[in-house]
Amino acid sequence: MFLFKGPRDQLLSPLQAVCGIVEKRHTLPILSNVLMEKSGDKLTLLATDIEIQITTAAPTSDSEHAAMTVGARKLQDILRSLPESAEVSLTLEERKLQLKAGKSRFNLQTLPAEDFPRMAVADGQQTRLTLTQKQMKRLLGLVQYSMAQQDIRYYLNGLLLVTKGNDLIVVATDGHRLAYASETLSETMAPIDVILPRKTILELSRQLADNDDPLEIILTPTQARFNFGSIELVSKLIDGKFPDYERVIPQHHSKIIPLRRELLLHSLLRAAILTNEKFRGVRLVLSPGSLKIISSNAEQEDAQEEIEVAYDGEVLDIGFNVTYLLDVLNNVTTENVELRLADANSSALFHLPDNDRFKYVVMPMRI
Repeated sequence: MFLFKGPRDQLLSPLQAVCGIVEKRHTLPILSNVLMEKSGDKLTLLATDIEIQITTAAPTSDSEHAAMTVGARKLQDILRSLPESAEVSLTLEERKLQLKAGKSRFNLQTLPAEDFPRMAVADGQQTRLTLTQKQMKRLLGLVQYSMAQQDIRYYLNGLLLVTKGNDLIVVATDGHRLAYASETLSETMAPIDVILPRKTILELSRQLADNDDPLEIILTPTQARFNFGSIELVSKLIDGKFPDYERVIPQHHSKIIPLRRELLLHSLLRAAILTNEKFRGVRLVLSPGSLKIISSNAEQEDAQEEIEVAYDGEVLDIGFNVTYLLDVLNNVTTENVELRLADANSSALFHLPDNDRFKYVVMPMRI
């Protein structure tokens, strides 16, 4: 039974779009497969890990209907290994998928389409919002590095998405630092707040294009759907109570230090070389006209960097995990940043000049 015939990339591109969520080893072997369904002139590809599901399609010809599942990674690896100019055909014969390209032949085992576990579309009230792919990609890039990884507080292993009036807000925290970003949309939206899983956010960031094409988001109490280009990504939501981010963000830090982002980034990178490998601590010593960055390690080695700053207040000595500082400086793109401080025991706030739509809070550490 004929499934597909055309250029290699016409099949490889949609396959790569769904393969990102496929686990290499799964307790359910069929979840290592991709579901391929042919109807009319469209070949639909679907992959899931039970928590997330991605669907896309490849154009094909002929009107025969067929459906089966096949090993996603194997099929992807075969297609990648073929020449870019290769013409590929897929046929289903006696429960095996045969792939032909020039004089190459591959026969892959299949499993029945009816055994494949699809995610059901969630019922309940829907909230819809539309923005550009570029807007969402930028928002995610500003905060996603602050998500927790495998934290026992499961609600931190993801990202909070909030709608307030016509503002879309995203927040991520791992308990040691918090990143907040917002975007004003053209429409006023019903208020909602949901927690999207970490894997969903990483996959969205990978898939979204840096362009003005539309992204439609449909939110229900238990599920989020993202439609963009020819892709639909469906994700379960994390059920939990996210920390009150508004209480975490400091409002009245009196010490405001303007800094050139790249100068601070490279100074921290150099100082980080001689930090303790486990704790990664650096001291920031602020005094009139100067910001010193000091690090040392168990081998009694040390480093000191000094940056001239526009500051004439009292001396402050405060410690931070250098990784948390590098993360924010690597993920914002402005030429300048503002560092706002209060005292040695209070969190620091990174701000962008003349921009109230991004905030990054990092807790101090004892060094």
